[in-house]
Amino acid sequence: MQQSIITGTGAYIPGKIVGNDYFLGNCFFRSTNISLEKKVEETIQDFASITGIKERRYAEDNITASQMGLKASQMAVKNANIDVEAIDYIIFAHNYGDKNSRLEPSDFVPSLASKVKFGLGIKNPKCIAYDLIFGCPGWLQGLIQADIFIKSGNANCCLVIGADTLSRVIDPSDRDSMIFSDGAGACVLKGVKNSGITSGVMNHSMRSDTIDKHDYIYSGQSYGFPDLNEKFIKMHGHKVYNYALTYVPSAMKECLDNSGFNIEDLKMIFIHQANEKMDDIIIKRFYELYGINRIPEFVMPMNIRWMGNSSVATIPTLFHQVIKEELDGFQLKNGDLIMFASVGAGMNINAVTYVM
Repeated sequence: MQQSIITGTGAYIPGKIVGNDYFLGNCFFRSTNISLEKKVEETIQDFASITGIKERRYAEDNITASQMGLKASQMAVKNANIDVEAIDYIIFAHNYGDKNSRLEPSDFVPSLASKVKFGLGIKNPKCIAYDLIFGCPGWLQGLIQADIFIKSGNANCCLVIGADTLSRVIDPSDRDSMIFSDGAGACVLKGVKNSGITSGVMNHSMRSDTIDKHDYIYSGQSYGFPDLNEKFIKMHGHKVYNYALTYVPSAMKECLDNSGFNIEDLKMIFIHQANEKMDDIIIKRFYELYGINRIPEFVMPMNIRWMGNSSVATIPTLFHQVIKEELDGFQLKNGDLIMFASVGAGMNINAVTYVM
């Protein structure tokens, strides 16, 4: 059986920087035609104190999710130093397809993965390209699937991509619109014969709750402009928050417990960058499950303050930045144990342990 190793990473970070002041001219509503009682300035201040977001990145005009994914993939392929014809699977995680602008419909055909395969110039018909829609945990789910392909002997090299342009599906009259951003991240996962190999993907855990939680994040009409003939990303914020705090720590513990490693071995946690306060509490509760009341220093890198929540792109982008030592104080070396963890629409949760 082969071991799955990340041999290259890449990211596309849009150049359009949008600070919180950008929203000062908005009129926010808490539901259809019911405005917030607070002034816009106060709403923005409260938002920043809870989420930690001070600015976010929006894709440039006419740059689509598949184009961002292609750019991140080209970087990952270059860093992995592989021939693109050696790629067996291209797995592209997203949630809203390609949108050239907010007013244009989403384009899902051909698949975004097929567009990336075309963009990379891959001629091999045995390279299978497909899309994955799994909420914010989509990229990590793609990594899990790629690992299964490799360990089962059905693949030797996989390209896993996460990209979204959430700025084109946000309702400007919804305060939650300030959370979302755009971006893309990618990695090359390669199989290596595991005789003596102690690095790579160790194990994973997943859960999916749909009976009474499938609509915590959904597509709905504008609060302030209900007559608009388009749908926007919506969420029941408190329900999402409580769900994440209740179930993510235990899913992470299950993953670590089944990996054969101890909590003291864990060097770094790459968690979906959804809400700074929420992520802090999740990590705190995770360590408390092991009787540890103090979170180790430099265990949780964050980029949400200046990049916002780019859904499937948050973890691969963050991982790429740490690999390239672009975040002060965060460095990884061979043999370090890390964990990836995410939560999002579905509601879905997943976690992966990985040794550098």
